Amino acid sequence: MLTTASVPDRDKVTYWNDAVSRTLVPMTVVPRGDGSFDGRITTDRLGYLQVATVEADAKSVSRTPELIAGSSEALVAVSVQVSGTAVFAQDGRRAEVGEGDLVVYDTTRPYSFDYPRRFAAHVFQLPRHALGVSDGEIRRVTGNAIGTRDGFGAMLSPFLTSLASSSAAGYPPAVANRLAGHVVDLFATLITERAQPGGADAAARSHLMPRVLDHINRNLGDPDLSPESIARKHRISVRYLHRLFEGEGITVSRFIRRRRLEECGRELARRGGTAPTVSAVAQRWGFVNPAHFSRAFRAAYGVSPREWHGLRNAQDGPGPSAATPPLRVAPRGVR
Repeated sequence: MLTTASVPDRDKVTYWNDAVSRTLVPMTVVPRGDGSFDGRITTDRLGYLQVATVEADAKSVSRTPELIAGSSEALVAVSVQVSGTAVFAQDGRRAEVGEGDLVVYDTTRPYSFDYPRRFAAHVFQLPRHALGVSDGEIRRVTGNAIGTRDGFGAMLSPFLTSLASSSAAGYPPAVANRLAGHVVDLFATLITERAQPGGADAAARSHLMPRVLDHINRNLGDPDLSPESIARKHRISVRYLHRLFEGEGITVSRFIRRRRLEECGRELARRGGTAPTVSAVAQRWGFVNPAHFSRAFRAAYGVSPREWHGLRNAQDGPGPSAATPPLRVAPRGVR
């Protein structure tokens, strides 16, 4: 850990510039304000992945072409804004970085951070060659803030925070290298998916929708299953959940109801054994109100649950009208 705590006020800025440049990459730091500057940086290494946590007063940071020319190693960094805010710029783009946001930047090209007040951030640096993604993909991602409330960022952020908060000293070298490889794979996935057409929405649909649909299918019998509970389980907003389902052409609540009706229709159509009561089937699949279930079933199938059960069991073989319920909306995956 390097800190300005015991450094005389007149030397703090010089000390901090040197500490940051030696720990991360050479850069110029200019404090904002005329008061005494305070900063602390802790570093750890996990295989070839460097993990640092920076806490400091308001400042501006810039990496200029002159500083880049004196650096021998090409690195890519991912910064997680723990507290405070920043304005980040690279490759002609500027991004407002809020608490919890991620930014990706390439140390071989100029960039800047402007922190208007005291802040904290986790910084992960790794060799550029380890990522296995193209320069074009990296360029399309830099200069943007990646939110962590939704999508792939929501899954990645807790893991990075936990990794930065734990010491790598307890890992044997082989384990540390393997863990570093997993982190790099996650970063490469983040960059690749953010760089493709559709960006965050495409990434979220690829990773989140199968999980959301599986969660719904496994919890159809829970009467408390709702957009709110689903969003909470997957650490996303209800609004974002609805946006994911726009691609399915159906709302979340309507999808849940259709899947429940589908399972009820299947169970009521079974032959042999003890015939289940309509109310028991309805409750088993999450319908609390039998009257509401009967109305919803009739609206979907054109007959009441009892009539559906009677029709299916009266036939020697399933007829077209009884065998094919009109409720097939991606029950096991995304279309």
